[in-house]
Amino acid sequence: MGAMPKKIDSTLRSQAVRLVMEHRAEYSSERAAHVQVAESLGVSRESVRRWVTQHEIDSGQAAGVSTDEREELRRLRAENKRLREVNEVLKSATIFFAGELDPRNR
Repeated sequence: MGAMPKKIDSTLRSQAVRLVMEHRAEYSSERAAHVQVAESLGVSRESVRRWVTQHEIDSGQAAGVSTDEREELRRLRAENKRLREVNEVLKSATIFFAGELDPRNR
């Protein structure tokens, strides 16, 4: 198992996004805005970049999968996996009982 990414406080995330949105015009590049916000909040530039991108997707400003859609996909994948496992168990049971009921096995 890999190390779980540490859960970032949602207040910190939204603060980072808000700062970038409000001040991006003052910087020479988007990257410079991310660097400055990341340093001032004590988080990585990459985190700030990802949060801003996800915010833009969620608010319809950028193409991509929204957080809600991603959550729904995760739920559906888990459900599919569970149903596949149930199916395998039922198949095994069917094969087992077919064998038990076969008169040649008595």
